[in-house]
Amino acid sequence: MNGRFSGLQQLGRALMLPIAVLPIAGLLLRLGQPDVLDWPTMAAAGDAIFSNLGLLFAVGVAVGLAKENHGAAGLAALVCFVVTTKGAETLMAVPPAELANLTGAARDLAAAAFRARELGKLSVPVGLICGITAGLAYNRFSNISLPSYLSFFGGRRFIAIATGVAGLVFAVIIGNTWPYVEQGMDGMSRAILGSGSVGLFIYGVLNRVLIITGLHHILNNLAWFILGDFHGATGDLKRFFAGDPSAGAFMSGFFPVMMFGLPGACLAMYRTAAPERRAQVVGLLVSLALTSFLTGVTEPVEFTFMFLAPVLYALHAIATGVSMALMDWLGIRLGFSFSAGLFDYVLNFSSAQHPLWLLPIGLVYFAVYYFGFRFCILRFNLATPGREPEDAARSAPGAAVASGSRAEGFIEALGGAPNLTEVEACTTRLRLGIVDGGKINEPALRQLGARGVVRPSPTSLQVVLGPIADQVAGEIREVLRAQATAEKVPSGHDARALLKTLGGAGNILELAAVPGRLLLKLAQQDAVDEAGLAHLGVRGVARTGSGVQVLVAGPVESTAAPLRALLIRP
Repeated sequence: MNGRFSGLQQLGRALMLPIAVLPIAGLLLRLGQPDVLDWPTMAAAGDAIFSNLGLLFAVGVAVGLAKENHGAAGLAALVCFVVTTKGAETLMAVPPAELANLTGAARDLAAAAFRARELGKLSVPVGLICGITAGLAYNRFSNISLPSYLSFFGGRRFIAIATGVAGLVFAVIIGNTWPYVEQGMDGMSRAILGSGSVGLFIYGVLNRVLIITGLHHILNNLAWFILGDFHGATGDLKRFFAGDPSAGAFMSGFFPVMMFGLPGACLAMYRTAAPERRAQVVGLLVSLALTSFLTGVTEPVEFTFMFLAPVLYALHAIATGVSMALMDWLGIRLGFSFSAGLFDYVLNFSSAQHPLWLLPIGLVYFAVYYFGFRFCILRFNLATPGREPEDAARSAPGAAVASGSRAEGFIEALGGAPNLTEVEACTTRLRLGIVDGGKINEPALRQLGARGVVRPSPTSLQVVLGPIADQVAGEIREVLRAQATAEKVPSGHDARALLKTLGGAGNILELAAVPGRLLLKLAQQDAVDEAGLAHLGVRGVARTGSGVQVLVAGPVESTAAPLRALLIRP
C-alpha cells in the first residue's frame, strides 16, 4: 500500500514540471492580444505552448519520474509520444460525413484536419501515458546489459527503443478504440460538469484536503487539462484561454480564498500573537500573506495551522468548496495560468466574466477568515506564530542552524546524508526519501524556515518551504554529491614519509603539481627510493633529466600542499 501511495506522490511531483511552464505561456498569449500589445507573434508563441501540452506533459512527467531526473527519460517519452500520435493518426477512421462532397486534395486536407482535431482532445492523456511509461522504463532498464554484439544499444540507449515499441502498441490501441475513448471522456466530462455547484463544492474541498499529501496535483490536472471540449481544447484551463465562455469554473473559486481569505487569516494570527512578540512574527506573516495574495501560493500559510488545528483546516477546506460553488452560481468565470493570485487576476481580467464581483466577495471572505481564525485561536488557545511557548520559539536544536550553509543545515536536521535516499521538490515542498523517520529533527527544520512537515509513509517525508523548495533541493543534492565524491577519493600520501623516500628536503630543488602527478627537480636522482614510493601507494615514477615525475593517487594538491609546507625553511 505504501508503495502505491509513494508512486502517486511521485506522479504528483512530476506533474509540476510541465505545469511550471504555463505562466510564461499565459503571459505571452495575453500580452500578444490586440487589446494589450497587439503583437501576433507573441500571442502565437504563447499559444504554441498550450497547443503542445501533451508533448510537454510527456517529457516533463518522464523526467520528473526518472531517477536523477535524467534527460534520457525525456527523450524516450518524446519518442513514445511521436510514435503513438502519428501511428494512431494513420489508423483513425474518418466518418463519411466529414468528407461529404469533397474530392482530391480538399478531401485529404479535411481528413488530416479531422484526425488532428480528434488527437488534440487526447493529447494530454496520451502525454501522461507516454511520460509515465518512459519514466518507469528508465528506472527499470537504464542499467540493462545486452549481449556483446548488441551492447551499443544497452543502458540508457535501450530506453528510447523500448518506449518506441511501447508507443507502437499504444498507437494500435488508440487508433482502433479512439471513438470509445472519446465517448468515455465526453461522458465523464458531462457528468462532472453537469453536477454543477455540488460537484464544484466537492472538488474545492478535496483540493484542499489532498494538499496534505501532495496528491491535489493529480486532481487538478484532471480538471484543468482533460474535462470538457471547446473546438479541440480540453480542460478548464485550456478552454479558458481558448475563449470558451463556460470555462473557469474549476479556477474561479480559488481567488476569494487565496487573494483575500488566507491573508485575513494571517492578520488574525498577527493580532492574536503576544504583544511583545508581534515584532518577531510580523515579517513572516506579511510575507505569507503577500505570497498568497500576489501569486496564489498558499501552502506556507496553510501549514501554519493544518496540523495545529485540524478543525480549522477542515473549515478552510469547506470554505474553499463554498467559494467554488458560489462563484459558479453567480456566473463568475476567472482563469489563471499559474494560480489564483493578483498577477493572474489582472493579466486575465479582460478574458474573465464578471471579474469585479471578486472584490465584494473577496472582502466578505477576508472578514470571514479574519474573525473565524481570531475566534478559534483565542477560544482554543492555538499556538499559532507568536503564541508558541517561549522555549519553542527560541529553540536551537542541534547544529543545523550553526552549519556552514543552508543545505548542510537541512541535511543535518534530516538525520545526515546516510538517512536520505531521495531528494526532490515540487512547487512548495521538499519530497524526500528517508531511512529512519526517528532521526528527523522537526524543530531544527522549522528553525531553518520549514512551515510544516508531512510524513506520508515511514520512508518518505515532505518539508513545506514555500517557493524556495526547488532551490533548496538543488543545494542539498549538490552538497550530497560533493560529500559522496569526497568519500570516494583517496586522501593524499603521507608527506613526511614521501619526503624521506625522495631523498629529504635538501634533495628537492623545485616542486610543481599538475593533474595526477608531482613534477620534481632533484639535486641527486639516485637518492630516490622507488621501492619506498611504491610502498606508500604512489602509482608510478618516471625519471626525466634532472628530475622525476611522481604519479599520485587522489587530488594532487592534497599531497603537494603538505609537502610544500615541509620544504619551507625558516
